[in-house]
Amino acid sequence: MMNSHASCEATISFKVTRPQLLQSTISKFSAFLFLAQSVTAQTVRLDKEFDLAGAHSQQTQYFMMESKLITYALDGKRLGTDIYRLHLKCVPAKLAKTAGDEYTCSRFTVQKGETAETAIPALADWTYIFKGTEPDEKGQVLGIEHSKFVNLVDAEGKALPTDKTYHVYNAFIDFHAFCNVFAEPTPEGNGIQNLKKIGQKIVHVSAFSEPPVNLGDNIAAGSIFKNGEITLEFKGMSVVNGKFCALLAYDSGESSFKMIMKLTPEMEIRSVGSSHYFGDIYKDLATNWVQKVTMTEWVASETTLPMPPNKVNNVIERNIVIRNVSEGEFTAASK
Repeated sequence: MMNSHASCEATISFKVTRPQLLQSTISKFSAFLFLAQSVTAQTVRLDKEFDLAGAHSQQTQYFMMESKLITYALDGKRLGTDIYRLHLKCVPAKLAKTAGDEYTCSRFTVQKGETAETAIPALADWTYIFKGTEPDEKGQVLGIEHSKFVNLVDAEGKALPTDKTYHVYNAFIDFHAFCNVFAEPTPEGNGIQNLKKIGQKIVHVSAFSEPPVNLGDNIAAGSIFKNGEITLEFKGMSVVNGKFCALLAYDSGESSFKMIMKLTPEMEIRSVGSSHYFGDIYKDLATNWVQKVTMTEWVASETTLPMPPNKVNNVIERNIVIRNVSEGEFTAASK
């Protein structure tokens, strides 16, 4: 009887659980079908055309930019690292009631090697109007005022050397090159407006351009940067700051430069060299504001001096990260 009872219980138990197993199998299969359909729907959605050239939303934006410059000896040894940090607040033109977007540099610091970072007082709370990507009436690239970078000193009153002064100025040029020249529609020629589908790649209208890089009295006219075949590619989609972003890759191709630095009216230093810079831009599809930029640049140069050793060779690596941050993070970091 005990064996018969046990057998009966086992039979009853099997008959009760088999429908449950069947239901569980059906539920798992349904979940698999739902997932497969979701993936298929996403694939179709990403295969459509996108508009990457829309107007900005009318909310104030906050950006923090870090530019790290590493100098190498010719044997590959690292000789030193300088870090430039820029904090920019942007109020859209309509909101600011100005002729262009209103930018305010709340803080700019320089960190030379292992020393503590020091602020540049002349740039604190400096406000300028960005009207577009063309030179202004003075011929200043992107309309960035040269006079603001003359005779810069740090918070301790020490004068910045000519090369470091140029990197401070160039931080503003880099910011607007990535966030405006590459990430916004161009008035004419190929630009982001020509990228409609993931996988498309264009030669940007700024390819082979030769913007002047003269600055004040120390970096003379005739100094230029010659871009190579700049390409812009719609690589895919990503998420930054919780926002659905287009992922764009830019590449400068083989670029070069010439800089003429005046020590005195009769004495000068000339540098020539090559550059290759490349990176990614993450642009929010809903607001059309850039959320993040990365850049790597390699520079090899030869500098001719008016005194021995007469020629000096350098290899420099630059790494830039621009982040679109919250007002809270920006305010805390700008104190």
